[in-house]
Amino acid sequence: MRPVDWIAPDWPAPANVRGMITTRSGGVSAPPYDSLNLGTRVGDDPGAVARNRALLREALPADPHWLRQVHGTQVAHLDEAPGNAELEADAAMTRCAGTVCVVMIADCLPVLLCDRDGSVVACAHAGWRGLSGGVIEATVRAMDCRADRVLAYLGPAIGPRAFEVGADVRDAFMRVHADDAACFQTKAPGPGGEPKWWADLPELARRRLQRTGVTAVYGGRDCTYGDSTRFFSHRRDGRSGRHAALIWMR
Repeated sequence: MRPVDWIAPDWPAPANVRGMITTRSGGVSAPPYDSLNLGTRVGDDPGAVARNRALLREALPADPHWLRQVHGTQVAHLDEAPGNAELEADAAMTRCAGTVCVVMIADCLPVLLCDRDGSVVACAHAGWRGLSGGVIEATVRAMDCRADRVLAYLGPAIGPRAFEVGADVRDAFMRVHADDAACFQTKAPGPGGEPKWWADLPELARRRLQRTGVTAVYGGRDCTYGDSTRFFSHRRDGRSGRHAALIWMR
């Protein structure tokens, strides 16, 4: 078994801020969850998931505050959370050193955030539903600091030449910001003649961040769908594991 593998965000975060995004390598799960699946609701053996989470824990200052994600916009304020209870939310923030924020992904976009002073960190699970609904805006508001002092890192997600969507997804964004049309490229119609587009999830997130005043945005280049060696992808594989995107302060 290889050691737990992760991506260290390439961004100018303060020295006390630590972040990581796991890949699929370094765990004990059997195919199709091989090997570092961290999701408990995807059909994997619970014992294997527990072992994977224990392996991840060795690289962290504390147990992560795992969330029950529902593709919504709720932000968990972990400093007010009771114990390590699993909260229903799609984002989390903290001002306390040693508290680990986490979201899980497998094509949806993970967004890590911190302020330039290293006094607050947050992460968000931004699939198309949460992103169009305002999960990024809600997370930036929860951080309660000047938006121009916020840094954002976009982790691995399904890329703009792999994320095929229909009119429902495009309309969800267009109803709010008509200029987001630039993030959707027309592709061949579906079997029934229905219109289809390629959607650029990272670019949609950049635009949402910039509209909140967050202009220091990094990452957003890794495609989960196109790299089966490093990443899980629900869209590609159907049954797949989950990565974790984590952030904390020392």
